[in-house]
This record gives sequence, structure tokens and C-alpha cells, in this order.
Amino acid sequence: MTVAPVTLVDVTLRDGSHPMRHQFTGDQVRAIVGALDRSGVPVVEVSHGDGLGGSSIQYGRSLLAEGELLATAVGAMEHGQVGALLIPGIGTMVELTAALQQGVRVVRVATHCTEADISAQHLGLVKSRNLTAVGFLMMAHMIEAPELAAQARLMACYGADVVYVADSAGACTPDMVRCRVRAVREAVDCAVGFHGHNNLGLAIANTLVAVEEGASWVDGALAGLGAGAGNAQTEILVAVLEKVGVPTGTDLYTVMDAAEDLVRPIMPRPVTVDRDSLSLGYAGVYSTFLWHARRAAERFGVDTRDILVDLGRRRMVGGQEDMVIDAALALVERSERKETPMAMPAVDRDEK
Repeated sequence: MTVAPVTLVDVTLRDGSHPMRHQFTGDQVRAIVGALDRSGVPVVEVSHGDGLGGSSIQYGRSLLAEGELLATAVGAMEHGQVGALLIPGIGTMVELTAALQQGVRVVRVATHCTEADISAQHLGLVKSRNLTAVGFLMMAHMIEAPELAAQARLMACYGADVVYVADSAGACTPDMVRCRVRAVREAVDCAVGFHGHNNLGLAIANTLVAVEEGASWVDGALAGLGAGAGNAQTEILVAVLEKVGVPTGTDLYTVMDAAEDLVRPIMPRPVTVDRDSLSLGYAGVYSTFLWHARRAAERFGVDTRDILVDLGRRRMVGGQEDMVIDAALALVERSERKETPMAMPAVDRDEK
């Protein structure tokens, strides 16, 4: 496979903020940004795990104030660009404007895959500053390819330079990625990106499929540090892309050293596909549900996995974590009636 070069975005200091409980220190930010910059990674995304404005009681307090976090990253960057993520409703135009003033040059406006219409003013502000505006369609597995393409068209109309297919729950198979990226690429004139998580052990494979279908922006995290089972590992992604003839402009040894020497020593636990993260990917629900599901499972004497699968069957999304109790009670009722837990619906074979 020989295609045009891709733009690599490293999300260690944003998606990796989740397992770090948003406690990156200034020294860690400087070291990681510096190493990624020296390696040739063109965009390093830095913010709270839930984006600009995410540091709060609800989403977890960051160790560094947002302004200090961004200023530290920008100060450590010599060649590439610092990016940030914004989820409308968590972050506002106030936080976005402040981030641009701090030197952020790439902004990814992230919405649920059916809610692209709430990104218009944020993408518009970024474009008005002649900066790079990116639309980011989260939980892309939850709708079919034609619907996703229609949402991507909205983001492109709002001025997005890139529109991402984001497998936020690590729930996509390669066939699911292929049809979605292809549909989005055919629907928009701008570039297309892919963001993968590894809950099913498919992050690298899915990224390769996305590139085959025309995705020219791809995401990785050093040592895979990210939510759930983590992201596609930057160092593996660089190695695999180079091996199949896709230039990344990134020095493999430098990102390998950054992952091994800077990130692995500070990780609170290894990023791996364990029982919990696999259950999240299988069920297709975001990692924020896991802690609530564990507590409910203990309280009601049911299996955490059955709760997650039930939530996936109900197509629950972030912000609906209160439905965990409802799902647990439904499982108790089915158990009392001696019914087996309901399984996930089969994948639609038309996706191939």
C-alpha cells in the first residue's frame, strides 16, 4: 500500500489525560511535547481529557490550570503545532478564544456523531483566525455510514479543514471503519481523519483501513496512553505506516524512545485490553460508564459486563450514565424471571 503522506496527530497529552486523572505535570508536558516535536510529529493535542473547559468537579480537576497547561506546551514546541479539543457545552467560546490567544493553532471540535450542528460557531471562530479547524464525530459506530456522511457534510460546510471518523469506544471492526471513512471521503471536499481506540485490539488495523480508504489525518498516543484500552500507539503506527509505504515524516526511534522513557514510567497502570476495556468495546459504550457500572454491579449483584452490554443495546451515550441503575435493575428483574441477559444485536452485514 503506497499512498500520499499522512498528518499524524499525537493525543498523549489529551486522550492520555483520562488514565492520568488529568494530573500531568509541567515537566512531563514539556518533555513529551519536546520529544514529539523533535521526532517530526506535526500536531500535538494538549488539553484536559474532556477538552477545553473540562477541568471541573464533574469531569475531574486538572493539576495545571488550563492556561498554564497550554502555555507550557506552546513554549516547548519549536516546529510543530499545538492542538486542543473542544466539546461544545463542556468548553465554550470563552475557553476557545483564550486557547487561541495562548497559541493553539489546531482546534478539534468534537460532537456526538448525530450532533454536528452544534459545532458551527466554534469551527467558524477558528476559521476566522485562519487556523486549522477540525470536525470530530465521536462514537461513529452508533450510526450507519450514510448518516455519518451527512453529519460530516455539515461540519465541512461550517468550515472544517478536516472531518474525523472517531471510534471513541473502540467498537468498530475494519469493515465498519472502511464503509464509514469511504462514505465521509466521498461526501466532503476537505481532508478526512480517523481516531481509533484499542478496546477490540483493532486500533492499528482500523487505522490502516482508514488510510486505505483515503484518511490523511490519523491519531496515535505514545505507549497507547488513552481512555479505555488506549489509542493506536504512535510508535507502532509510525512503524507500520512506514513499513507499508505511507510516509509520516516522523522519526521512528525518537517516538519509540519517548514512549519507553517518558510515558511508560508515569503511567498509573499498563494500557491493555483487559476484561473491562474489552467489554466496553464489545458493548460500544464510552469508558465513562465503567466506574458507574462496576458500582451498580456490586450493589445489585449482577455482572458488570451484562450492564455494559445492556447499555450498548440501548445505545446510551456520554451524559446518560444515570441509566446504569436502570440497566442493572432490568437485569435483576430478568434474573428473577430466570431470563438470560439480552445480547448485543448482530452487526449489519451490509456494512461490508
